[in-house]
Parts: sequence; C-alpha cells; structure tokens
Amino acid sequence: MQLKHFFTLLFTVIMLCINAQTKTNEVLFTVDKTPVYVSEFLRVYNKNLDLVQDESQKDVDEYLSLFTTYKLKLKEAKALELDKKPSYLRELNTYRKQLAKNFIYDNKVTDELVEEAYDRISYEIKANHILIKIPENANPQDTLVAFNTISKLRERALSEGFETIRKEVHNGKSVFGEELGYFSGFRMVYKFENEAFNTNVDEISQPFRTRFGYHIVKVFDKRKSRGERTVAHIMVNIKENDTLGEKPENRIQDIYKKLNQGDAFEDLAKQFSDDRNSASKGGLLSAFSSGQLSSPEFEDVAFSLENIGDVSQPFKTKYGWHIVKLHAKKLIPPFQDIKPELEAKVKRDERSKLIDDALTTKLKAKYNVSDNQPALSYFVSLLNDDYLKGTWKLPKDFKSDSPLIKIENLQFTFKEFGIYLQKTQRGVNPKSTFKSIVSEKYNTFLNKRLIQYQENHLEEENEEFANIVNEYRDGLLLFDLMETTIWNTAKADSLEIQNYYSKNKEKYMLPERVDAIVASATKQKTLKRVAKLLQQDMSLEDIKKLVNNNGEVHVVFTSGIMDATHQAFPNKFEFKKGISKIYKHNKAFIMAKVKEVLPEKIKTFEETKGLIISDYQAYKEKKWVEQLKEKYKIVVNQEALNKVKNQIKN
Repeated sequence: MQLKHFFTLLFTVIMLCINAQTKTNEVLFTVDKTPVYVSEFLRVYNKNLDLVQDESQKDVDEYLSLFTTYKLKLKEAKALELDKKPSYLRELNTYRKQLAKNFIYDNKVTDELVEEAYDRISYEIKANHILIKIPENANPQDTLVAFNTISKLRERALSEGFETIRKEVHNGKSVFGEELGYFSGFRMVYKFENEAFNTNVDEISQPFRTRFGYHIVKVFDKRKSRGERTVAHIMVNIKENDTLGEKPENRIQDIYKKLNQGDAFEDLAKQFSDDRNSASKGGLLSAFSSGQLSSPEFEDVAFSLENIGDVSQPFKTKYGWHIVKLHAKKLIPPFQDIKPELEAKVKRDERSKLIDDALTTKLKAKYNVSDNQPALSYFVSLLNDDYLKGTWKLPKDFKSDSPLIKIENLQFTFKEFGIYLQKTQRGVNPKSTFKSIVSEKYNTFLNKRLIQYQENHLEEENEEFANIVNEYRDGLLLFDLMETTIWNTAKADSLEIQNYYSKNKEKYMLPERVDAIVASATKQKTLKRVAKLLQQDMSLEDIKKLVNNNGEVHVVFTSGIMDATHQAFPNKFEFKKGISKIYKHNKAFIMAKVKEVLPEKIKTFEETKGLIISDYQAYKEKKWVEQLKEKYKIVVNQEALNKVKNQIKN
C-alpha cells in the first residue's frame, strides 16, 4: 500500500461512524434520499475533534462539507458493488481476524508474558551457538541423529572449549557455529530466547530445539540494557569523483580541528555535514537503542560517550566519516510506559501459542465443552497404515451424521472431524500411535472451532468490536473506490497527464542555481585572503596549504551546484558570477566564487513526473466529486444543522 494511500485510508477511517441509528434520530441530511442522522454526525465530530490538524475542519460547516463528501463516495462505492469484490472481502476478513485477537484472548496470560518480555528487554546477552539444522517435519530417525550429534558436540565443548568446537564444526550448510553478539528480548525466536536467558553466564545450555533444528548456546555476558541514546553527528560522504579532489578523511579531520579550536558542533554540522536530513538541525538524530541502527560501529561510538556534550573523534562506517556528540541518554522506559507496545509484540511473537492455549481453555469452560470425548475411540478404529502414507480415506460405512461436539447451538458431526482427519494426514510422525494422532488432531480441530465460533459471534457480544469492524469495512471500501477511480489514473490517463503538465508547466520550476565554491571561516580577514587567492585561480589544495597552517584549520570549502536553500548559503546571498562579498552565516563567515549562474527553468515531465501525477489526481478528484454531487442529490436539514451548531457551541 503506497504511503499516500495509507493516509487517505486513515483519514477515511477517522471520518466514519457506523452505529445503527434509531428512527427517533433527527435527520441532518440525505444523500439520494438515504438519511444521515444528527447523532452520527455529532459522534464523528466529537470523536475526531482532537485529531484534525486543520483548524478549518473544526468549523461545523467545513466539517459537514467533508462528511457529505465522504457519504457521496461511500454511496458511489456501493453503487459500483465494490463491497462484493473478493479481494475486498478477503482483506476485511483478514483485518477482522487480526482485530478479534485483541478482544478474545486471556489477559492474565498475556500480562505475564508482557512482564517477562519487559524483563528480557531490560538486559542484553552476549552469546554464541552451534546449530544442527533439520526441518521442522524431519522424520524420527533424522531427528534422533541430530539430537545425538548436538549432544556429543556439547560434551566436547565442555571438555575442549566451546569456541574451539564452534569454529571447527561450522560449515554454513548443515552445521552453523555463529557469533551472535549482544541481543535482547524479541531479537531471537522465543524458544532460543528462553534458553539463552535461562542459561547462566559462562555456561553451555542443554540441547534444545527450535524450528531451525537443535542448538546449544553458550552465554558469555549478561548486562543491563544500554538503553537509548540521542546524538548529533557530522558526516562526510565517501564520494567518487569528488569535485574538491580531497579525501573525505582529510575533510573530517579539518572539521574536527575546527571543533577543537572552539567552533560550535551545531554550527559546523549546519555548514559541512553531508547528511542533509540532520544538518539543518545541527546534526541531531532521532533517539535509538542498541541494535536498532544498521551500523554497529556508529552505535558503539555513540554508546561509549558518557557525559552529555561529549564529542567523539572522527571514525569511519560504511556510510562515511562521522563525528558524534552526545545529546541525551535514557535507560529502558518504565514498564507502564511501554506496556502497550510490548503487548502488541507478544501477540505477534511465538509467545502467542501460549496465549492460544489459555484461550481455548477459557472457551471450553464458557461453552461448557468437555475434554472427555468418547467418540475418539471410533476414529482410532478407522485409521490404518494408509494414514501414515498420506493415502487414507474415510470408509464407505462412515457414521457421518453422528453428533460429535456441540458449541452452544452449533452442532458438529462426525463428518466435520472425519474430513479434517483426511485433509491433515500428511506430515504425521510415522512412529506415532493412532490414538495419539487422533487425540492431537481432535484437540487442534476443537480449538480452531472454539476460536472461530467466538470470533463469529464477537460482534453480538462486544459493541466496541462491532463498531471498529464496521469503521474499517467502510474505510476499506472507500480506499478501493479511490484506487479504482483516481489513483490508478497514471496508467489509464497518460495522455491527459501530459496535457495537464503542458497547461501547468509554470508550477514545476527548477529554481535558480549556481555552480560555486563556498569558503567558510570564523574570521573575515581569512576570507579576504581566500578571495584574493580564488581570484588568481589558485587551486583549493594550494589555498588550504597557505591558509590552514600550524596544524590549524581556518577555512573549509564546499563546492558544487547549489540553489538558494543550500545550507552553505545565508538567506540573502546574491546569485552573481564572480567573487561574492563576505556574509555572516551560522556564527561564522562565508564568501563564494560563483563560476556560473544557472537560470530558473521549467522541469521536464520526467524530472517531476511523480508530483505531476499527484497534482493531476487531486484535480481529477475535485471534478469527480462535483459529478457525484449532481448524481446523488444532497439535501441538508437546516433546522437540524442550526441545533447542531448551538449544541457544539454550548
């Protein structure tokens, strides 16, 4: 889903309210004679008053305009029968299932797992492991071989040393001996995480199995989480064909010398950092925790800084050269602050299996379903060796109509479970007994039916759940409508888009730019000297050798094609060929040698195609809504609207 589509869907969902209206509600307006009630409008308005960022949307008339437009679109979507599309129904069903989990699972079990997760993320473990890789559905013989192999490797590791054995046996195919570094909760599969956190430092775990195979893990260290850091940085890219002809490590060292000479970190970041996203903010980055960035080197340096304001020496990562300044440090937040985030992670994690088990136990009690099922002996008698081969079929004299289990008013017969047995016979452990196979299959069958029954009746039992599902239902419908009618025009309306560009070229201008060399220094007299040298066409390297002497950096150069918004230029910099005057900028001084002024020009269609398509879609949507207003007549009850306005004012 594209980002713009997501925000449109989000806004649509915000606009919705679906609770059934009683006949006593006063009608606020009608869309093609379909009533929309005052209570619905007030509920939506009050619900979303704090969410809208545009103050105009808080005005009742403006909000009513948005709301009627939404109703028009919804009317058109249903007229086009988009609510009957298989893809729409599938996505709605997927969302409904996902949402249901938040309403039906056992909170006690979830809370215990969330508390455990908080304890896990509060620490970081350093560990290595050896893995004998086998498939999840490996046969018993292969499983036993893998277990015996990992057990023998553990015995050797205890006597010969874990690292010696790990390096010796690793082949990257069937056996993996890997360094894992430090990790915290949620970084590994849950079974592995459990074993690692339950193994003492300097000890080797017993063999254990995950979906990848059999492991042993050695824990080398356990430490409190490093928490979170907020830093600023100055970055110099590693560029090919740099126009300055200087190495990035030399440039970062020049900047570092200026720091040591007393220049402010934030000012130097604004002037010289190649990270344009952070340069304008003095190099400031968003807060991050250990393992969150894709550069361990950067993290290690950031976490090594102890005191607020500490600055690192220049260092290299795969992204370039950096200098880092520590702005803030924070430990793991209090439990209550991150409990909702942890709960969401737990429900997506393997931990959810424990939640499922607790749920089915609760549902059995709720619907008075007994664990005792005497009919299972009949199904055991039906199985034979064909089941182990995956070729078993129900016998002709199968008692398909006999009652099996009842969940409230829903009766399941032998037929449903018999068909389930037949469909799920592949992958059965050939050493399992028929009794254990039937028992395991029945438990899975029953648990799925219990959860499905609860989900199917959740809207009847929980009004909040019903409302949210209905909101999403209409939001998804409008998304499909917008995608069908407006957003896919890039393919269908290529000629119209070209015509729109031709008629609106003045909207897509490339600003005036200069090809220039910009010199920055803390003293004006330095720049006066640099200006004379630039006028003599002296190379930048020669100028730096003359001006930056005695190990000190007095001038730093930036060059290339830049527009007026470039960080190197002050707001009132004059774009004029030649040597500029000296300007005060970011607590320093700059001057430039402008080699060429590149005039403002219209961007080509290809240069700004994305923006043109977006503008064209907005234009098309506006015309389309006008057509909908003609197709579906809107009649506003002015008396009711006046009452709404008075109620909101009071």
